[in-house]
Amino acid sequence: MRASWPELEAQIAACSRCRLSQTRTHTVLGEGDPHAALMFVGEGPGQQEDRTGRPFVGPAGQLLDRMLAAIALTREQVYICNVVKCRPPNNRVPEADEREACMGYLRAQTALVQPKVIVCLGSTPARALLGDDVRITRDRGLWHLRRGVWFLATFHPAALLRDEAKKRPAWEDFQAIRDKLLELRAHPALAQDAPQADQTGFIPIS
Repeated sequence: MRASWPELEAQIAACSRCRLSQTRTHTVLGEGDPHAALMFVGEGPGQQEDRTGRPFVGPAGQLLDRMLAAIALTREQVYICNVVKCRPPNNRVPEADEREACMGYLRAQTALVQPKVIVCLGSTPARALLGDDVRITRDRGLWHLRRGVWFLATFHPAALLRDEAKKRPAWEDFQAIRDKLLELRAHPALAQDAPQADQTGFIPIS
């Protein structure tokens, strides 16, 4: 039987399946439209996310908001979550057993949202959802169809803040995401009076 959102949130808040539970301040479930056509999956909470209990609220999250605006979307129109729900110490990459401990929660979130498109932000979610052989630099921007859901991997916004050269390919990926949603008749911009995309993109953002 599928867990409800309140049940899932309670399970995650009380979770002690891995060592990350010992150092967290807050668990971070996710936020946005619980029935969004587009779902973003990041790596794990950072310092500000651990403090607030919300995903993508630091500098990388602010850039993600700009990236969404560039394809005529808002945070409220998508669903955003992470592979692991507790912050790894010093923002290190989650270890394999930590990822595995949280995968059931991510599957439950996906079952509740039922997205048409899932975007993996960075290597950790790409490997968790598409396979350990995925390499983000080599495989970003490629579409994969799994059980009726389209998957695409792209750079994590934090990587764009570290390396300006990644912004242009990430912009290309976001244009592809917009086009896939339009193809699937799932982009909110198809609705009357929907906001228009920012045609300048987010490439100049530092």
